[in-house]
Amino acid sequence: MDKIDLKKQLKHLYQPTHKEFTIVEVPPMQFLMIDGKGNPNTSQAFQEAMQALYGMSYTLKFASKKEMGIDYTVMALEGLWWADDMEAFTLEAKDTWYWTAMMLQPDHITSEFVEAARAELARKKDVPALPRLRYETFHEGLSAQIMYFGAYADEGPTITRMHAFIQDSGYTLSGKHHEIYIGDPRTAAPEKLKTVIRQPIRKAQG
Repeated sequence: MDKIDLKKQLKHLYQPTHKEFTIVEVPPMQFLMIDGKGNPNTSQAFQEAMQALYGMSYTLKFASKKEMGIDYTVMALEGLWWADDMEAFTLEAKDTWYWTAMMLQPDHITSEFVEAARAELARKKDVPALPRLRYETFHEGLSAQIMYFGAYADEGPTITRMHAFIQDSGYTLSGKHHEIYIGDPRTAAPEKLKTVIRQPIRKAQG
């Protein structure tokens, strides 16, 4: 049985270079998504979102393998982050953050398949965030990105440099700050964590 690995198929999006910022066109893709607010390090809602996303992703994977004969690698956790006042969107003000936690799914996973998996997972476990989970297409479009190595708390200078790169390249920010957590903080030392940092952009006016 062949195994789909979207991280390899979409290498330019999920394994970008860490040496320089690049501009990419991100196509429409399908995600399991849950919205919330608050510091991800202390928020019960964020922990519940993780439980639902991982539970659903693995339920879908096993069902796909069993019922369709299609196996695939479960993708990394991703997060969209923003605040009411983006000027106040700083690492020191995480309690004011809004977020969408999400995980990419392969194209053959349909909405009907997701609902069947939701019902199956609900029968097996108590997953409080499961009713809030949705499945939809997300089209990020033109974006700047880089692979970042290090602790999440130390991302600030890289994000500042990315914003300067965007401006110097004739673009402006458009959309929500996006991070893809390639590294696993449960097993990797903070300095060895890998995170794709991405920012949607559009051509600056004038």
